[in-house]
Formats: sequence, C-alpha cells, structure tokens
Amino acid sequence: MPGIRDRIAVAGVGATRFTEHWEKDQEDLLCEAVDEACNDAGIERSDIQAIWAGIYYHTTGLGGAAAVDPLRMYGVPATRVENFCASGMDAFRNACFAVAAGVYDVVLACGVEKITDQGSRGLPNVREGMHPFLPAASAPAMFAMAATRAFEVHGWNKEDLARVAVKNHANGVHHPKAHFRRAITMEDALKAPMIAHPLGRFDSCAVSDGAAAVIVTRPEIAKRMKHKDDYVMVKANAISVYTAQPMYKPSFDYLGFPATQTASKMAYEEAGITDPFEQISLAEVHDCFTITELLNYEDLGFCKKGEGANFIRDGLSATDGPLPVNPSGGLKSFGHPIGATGCRMIAEVTRQLQGRAEGVQVTDPELGLAHNLGGPGAVCSVTILGRQ
Repeated sequence: MPGIRDRIAVAGVGATRFTEHWEKDQEDLLCEAVDEACNDAGIERSDIQAIWAGIYYHTTGLGGAAAVDPLRMYGVPATRVENFCASGMDAFRNACFAVAAGVYDVVLACGVEKITDQGSRGLPNVREGMHPFLPAASAPAMFAMAATRAFEVHGWNKEDLARVAVKNHANGVHHPKAHFRRAITMEDALKAPMIAHPLGRFDSCAVSDGAAAVIVTRPEIAKRMKHKDDYVMVKANAISVYTAQPMYKPSFDYLGFPATQTASKMAYEEAGITDPFEQISLAEVHDCFTITELLNYEDLGFCKKGEGANFIRDGLSATDGPLPVNPSGGLKSFGHPIGATGCRMIAEVTRQLQGRAEGVQVTDPELGLAHNLGGPGAVCSVTILGRQ
C-alpha cells in the first residue's frame, strides 16, 4: 500500500516556551513559533503554500483564519484541524499527505493554544459537545480509572507513578522552553495533594499556553534548504480513532488504549519496524498523566502487557537507558496546550535526530517516535522520524 515513508522531509521546526503567557495572546505565540520554524528552514513565510493548524479551543480560533490572520498570509489555503489532544499531530499528518500527493512543495503544520487566561480550573469546557444525557468525567477522573485498574490487575502502586513524574521533571530541568524546570523527589510526588485518586498533583500535567510549528517538504527540496545535510525523514505517520465514550463500552478494560495499539502497529508496519524496543532510539510520548506513560510503554510495544512499571523501575526509559522516553520532560514539564503538543513532539524528535536538542541530548539516535493521545484515549497519532 502506498505510504509516505521517505517521501517527506522535516525542513525546519520552531516552538515557543510553554508556560503561562499572560503578556502574549495566541496570535503572538503562533507567529513566534512559525517564524522560528521558517528561520530554521531558511525560508520566508511567503514560501509556504498551505497551512494546517491544530487548535482545540474555540477561544484560540475557529477556521483557517486562526492561522492566516496572525501570520498575515491572506489567500493561502489554511485548515483548522481538531482531533482532541492529537490535533497538532493530525495537522502534521495532513500536511505530509498533501506534500506526498504532489499538490504542494512546502507547507506548514502548526498548533497553538491559549488556555491559562480563561479562568477555569483544569481543562475548561471539557464537557462541551458531549452526550446530552451520558455524563463525562473530568480528564483526571478518566485516567484515574486506568490507574486503579492497573493497581488491581498488575499490582502497580503510587511509587510506580511517582517514578514517571520524577524522571520527566528531571529531564525538564534542562529544557529552556519547559513550563516547569524544577526537579522533584519521590517524596514530593507521593505527598502531593490528591487530584483524582490515586493521581496526585505531580501525576497530572498542567494547563499551559504555547505554539509549535513544522516546515514540511520533499527530500529533493530539503536538499536545497538550510538543513540540506541533516534534514529529517518521515518514516511513518498513522492515526487511529476509537470511541469517545469508553466508560460506556463494556469491553474497555482500562489496561491500555486500543487507539495507541492500532496506530503504532500501522506506523511500525510502514516504517519497517519489527522490534520497537531495539530499533527506536527515543520516544516522546503523551504523558498527560503518569499512568498514561506506563500504559504507553506497553501499547507501543516497548514491553509486554503488565510490565510497564518494571520498564521504568529498571531504568529502561531513562535518558541513559536503552530507550529514552520523554527526554524533553514531556507534558509533565511542558504542560499541555492541546493543539500545540503534537507539533512540539515532532520538533523535539527532529532536533534529537539532528543532534541539537534544546534539552537533554540522546546519544546518536537513528529513529525517533512521537506519540500523541487524545481525549479519553479515543484518538492516537504515532509518527516515526529518522535520520537521512
């Protein structure tokens, strides 16, 4: 089946700091990220032929004008992409397909979100658009059910969750664009206020503002651009969507996310990966909650079912381990401006493969994976990038 393997190149990336940007609006953030990506690729805004922008909240903007207005790129085809928390990586997916189809030569995938000035606790308006009679739990409550289930079935405990938080915050200390740049101890994580049992404050990623951008083109064009010697190749991108109401689906066991399992399987097949633990050099995964990262290890095939806690206990996901996971610090350190996260992950993996990570640099990586999970585990996008 035709795919995008080795037909697409990442020519430039950019991102703002992810934090509480009280002095900037979403237009400022998007322009900052896009201009950094253009400078990184050695192009001008005028070289961009089409735009896909990942945006979740209507407060950030509806329609393609949410990107065109701040960038002053009037007349350029622009599309807003919304697919739960995977909106940013879905924008990247659409950009890749458009270039692979030969419709455009140079396009922009970006994402932006401005959440912290909306005055709500946690994710605002999380129940909008849901079923009128079947209520939806909060995000922490939904993932707390996965944690309690894993505790019961696998024998995991709060310390296993805390290890994820400690690892990722230790990595985030070194990243200049992370929202939180302070290391925490196991005691800090275990004694933090409870959010939704057993998930405490340090088990949950924060609300944040930010933007990220990726310049997408073909390899033959990338060879004439700024990163002509080290542009990054797209090996695969896959997306899978399951129910947005898993709590009402009797077969859903909360011990993993079918969307991740299916998307990773499709991505591995396209990229020619048969043993992800051995072949993937690093991964940026969606750690919206600490339990999610542990389940991601299993769903992505890094280890067997039930072994996610052992994976981190044994140091396998540490930056000096055989498969570093979230060397940037992940969502735990950056927060989660929903539309921007997927593009930020692409940017992080790209920089790692080029040997110029803004935080902790993984030793000599060959293949990198980015994993973006949305909603209550309803949608997942998996991207695999590789060096030339």
